[in-house]
Amino acid sequence: MASIESITLDVADPEAAKLFYTNAFGLDGQIGLRASDEPTSGFRGFTLSLTVAQPADVASLVDSALRAGATTVKPVEKSFWGYGGVVRAPDGTLWKIATSAKKDTGPATRRIQSIVLLLGVQDVAASKRFYVEHGLTVARSFGRNYAEFVSGSGPITLGLYRRRALAKTAGVDAEGTGSHRITVSGGAFTDPDGFVWEPSRVVA
Repeated sequence: MASIESITLDVADPEAAKLFYTNAFGLDGQIGLRASDEPTSGFRGFTLSLTVAQPADVASLVDSALRAGATTVKPVEKSFWGYGGVVRAPDGTLWKIATSAKKDTGPATRRIQSIVLLLGVQDVAASKRFYVEHGLTVARSFGRNYAEFVSGSGPITLGLYRRRALAKTAGVDAEGTGSHRITVSGGAFTDPDGFVWEPSRVVA
């Protein structure tokens, strides 16, 4: 395994979720959807991030997500690191839309530069070792706080963050039980925090 080929979200209504992701973010094929009624509550232990070029793109994507049925978790605002906000999709997934830029250089294009899957883990160092042993290459790492892997040919970048820290940045409580409601394609194992990977397959 060298990269994430795709991710699949477990949702109650795949057709409704597909409509949301198409209308909100223009995602069509990057995210797989699968019907599931596995119990889950609270923080699911991960966030998905859309990185864009400028604040206008953040505002446009957040606005379309809210019109499509998302709810605001963390309002869009300027920060030391850039500009962004967090919304919760109707299926419960937390999405951060952000840019490192603080000023617009032109009209919004809504072009997504990258998709980042951040896993909230109990021990970043241990989880980093686990993923390195399973074929991923570390792109950057900050001690026991954060690690990011080379995305390779895949469309999604994987990062590791301490669970409580990730919940805090997303604007939610860190407590949660039940299913993560996500499966990662590109391997065949379950990581130390219970995130399931499965062999690569074509996303419908």
